Amino acid sequence: MHINATPTTQNEAWGFWGTMGGHACVAWPVAMQQIAEVTGEPLESVRAFLDSKQGRHFADSVRDGLAGGLSINAAVAQAITKWMDWKIGRITARETGIPRGLPYLTGFVIHCGLDEVCY
Repeated sequence: MHINATPTTQNEAWGFWGTMGGHACVAWPVAMQQIAEVTGEPLESVRAFLDSKQGRHFADSVRDGLAGGLSINAAVAQAITKWMDWKIGRITARETGIPRGLPYLTGFVIHCGLDEVCY
């Protein structure tokens, strides 16, 4: 039987992991799975996103939910909804090449997966 292990962070100091602090060990696999399910992108692309500057900003959204009393699962789900509701605008599309109108989360997960260097 082949087990598809969740990739570990390659950026413990910054990105999602560093921003989540003491919650990182629990929040990482939850975020990896939920983001992969919603975006349809592979776990390696999700890992690249979470390790990026954008992953740090995503973690800020998760921490907002935790501060509001949500569980980690609910805080990640709320952050995903927020990031899926935002759309890539003209300036971001021009700067990154991500198609305008694409959900922010999907766009940056794809972008990070392709580049492995996200700003």
